[in-house]
Amino acid sequence: MSETMIALVTGANKGIGYEIAAGLGSLGYRVGVGARDATRRETAVGKLRAVGVDAFGVPLDVTDDQSVTDAAELIERLAGRLDALVNNAGISGEMDPGWVQDPTALDLEVLRAVVDTNVMGVVRVTNAMLPLLRRSASPRIVNVSSSVGSLARQADPDTEIGPVMAAYAPSKSFLNALTVQYARQFAGTSILINAACPGLVATDFTGFQGPRTPEQGAATAIRLATLPDGGPTGSFFEDDGVVPW
Repeated sequence: MSETMIALVTGANKGIGYEIAAGLGSLGYRVGVGARDATRRETAVGKLRAVGVDAFGVPLDVTDDQSVTDAAELIERLAGRLDALVNNAGISGEMDPGWVQDPTALDLEVLRAVVDTNVMGVVRVTNAMLPLLRRSASPRIVNVSSSVGSLARQADPDTEIGPVMAAYAPSKSFLNALTVQYARQFAGTSILINAACPGLVATDFTGFQGPRTPEQGAATAIRLATLPDGGPTGSFFEDDGVVPW
């Protein structure tokens, strides 16, 4: 089995996910680029290889059980284990003008789609990859969340947290809570799992609005994916430190 560290990043064909893959690759990781779209996935792999990253494509739709199973089998064949899993794939769901999702008029199908990707997708992928992660001496799991999932910040009238987003924001609160439950289950093992907030990053996800670059947005996830043994687990971080739940 290769001693090279192996990582999988979901939703890695563009934006923050791509920069997480690039950052891990620059640290010497062999990186699986998880993405649904074959053309975008292979384009991303080509770009990463062009800058010296040992990258390979992983066809992966986090909402599809068979796709996730197939992805785990592919990594099993190509690498034999997994040292870092970054659950980055996510969707915002349909928005009204101004990035508003009005809870009083929320389409339940939009809510289902957001939860299926942002929450259930993380469970699908994490559980499918666990046998591979358990083969690592220092397995790390990072769930890419958002500070809009912080109930403390959402409930504080003096904190500017952005518009009402009744599908996206609660999906990240759900993801944060799930991260804690995984950490409790992994207590006493070598698996460290944490949530990361990238901040407001200018990507197509945000309509290229935001003060932060994708590289800046990737930094916290990269740090958490490469934590030393004995590092924090079951916590929620941004660049400046811990985010309140």
